This record gives sequence, C-alpha cells and structure tokens, in this order.
Amino acid sequence: MHILMVEDDLDLGRALLQGLKSEGVTCEWVRRAADARRFVESAVLDCVLLDLSLPDGTGHQLLSQWRRAGMTLPIIIITARSALEERLAGLDGGADDFLVKPFATSELVARLRAVVRRSAQQASDVWTFGDLQIEPNSHIVRVAGSVLNLLPREFRLLLELCRESGTVVSKGILARRLEPLGDPVDFSAIEVHISNLRRKIGAANIRTVRGVGYMLVQ
Repeated sequence: MHILMVEDDLDLGRALLQGLKSEGVTCEWVRRAADARRFVESAVLDCVLLDLSLPDGTGHQLLSQWRRAGMTLPIIIITARSALEERLAGLDGGADDFLVKPFATSELVARLRAVVRRSAQQASDVWTFGDLQIEPNSHIVRVAGSVLNLLPREFRLLLELCRESGTVVSKGILARRLEPLGDPVDFSAIEVHISNLRRKIGAANIRTVRGVGYMLVQ
C-alpha cells in the first residue's frame, strides 16, 4: 500500500512515517496544501491521510476541491479536532474516514486497509474474484482452494490488478506502483512477472490489451 500524508506537524509526521514503514506501508509526506495538490496529480496512490490544519489552507478546502474535481481516491482525515461538527463536516465533505489524534498506528493501518478494501469493492479481508481468492494482509493467494507460491513482486502485481478488476491498468501505472519510492520497474520485467502470474493463476484470468496494459478478468 502506498499513501500520501498531508501533515504539517514535524514530530507527528516523522513518527507516522516510521510507524507506517514498520507495518509495510510506503508513504510520501508533504506539509502544505499546495504540495499535496501537485503530488496527487502525478503520483499513484492508494489513499490520502489529510490533516485539517495546514499552513496554506484547510484540509476541508482541499478535500472539497478534490471531490469537486471527481477524485475518488480514499481519504482519511487525521486531526486533533474532536468535535462532532468537525467529524460530520469531514464525512459529509467526502472523507472516507475520520481519525482523532492521538491514535495508535495499528488503528490507522486497520482503517487504511478498510478504506482501500471498500475502494476495491470487497466486503472482507478475503478478496474474491471467481475461483481466485486473495488475502492482502496475509499475502496469501488461492485458486480453487489451493494456495499458490507467488514471489513478492508477483503478489504485488496481482494485487494491483485486483484493485482495478475489470479495468485495464497501464504498464506505466504498474511500473510505479511496484516501486512507489524508487525507480519505476522496467516494462520487460513486468511482462516476465505477468507471464509467471498467468502460469500460476490461469492464463485466462489476465488479459493483455496491446499498447495499453493488462486487465484482471473475473
């Protein structure tokens, strides 16, 4: 999972970066609304953590701008403001969840997984696509009940296709999602991983759209 954190508090930001890293979540951190706007336009993300108090605006304004522009990326508000009116304003404004500081990193990660799961239109921690089942938290994949042995990058690639099930995912997006904090993965490497995945989960489950990318077929 790769997320954007919009948080101006230096101590909290550093602590969250470390805590999220220990939970296997990669994170980009910005402290200003203007930087968040620019980052969202170019990055490939699974979720945004959004503070309400920012040096150059408010989280509510940023949230409203993103939703008016049609952005459907899951957004969790993180704030010290605990008043009911603040929570209602955030949720009514388009936030997917609202977490009051201070909070445990484990709770934040659980909420991240929940909103990402709902974004992928999955009702439980076991994602089901025909006879294919994936447990993102446990890194387990089954086909017709049999557990598969996938390499870490093969698992990540399959998970990214599952997030966009029924939609073509370009090689460019896959290249960035496989290495969100490093150089994009070479397209030839993606092709090799796709070939291995087809052999393991069934060739008919992954369709190639030439010149564009790949699509998981249920």
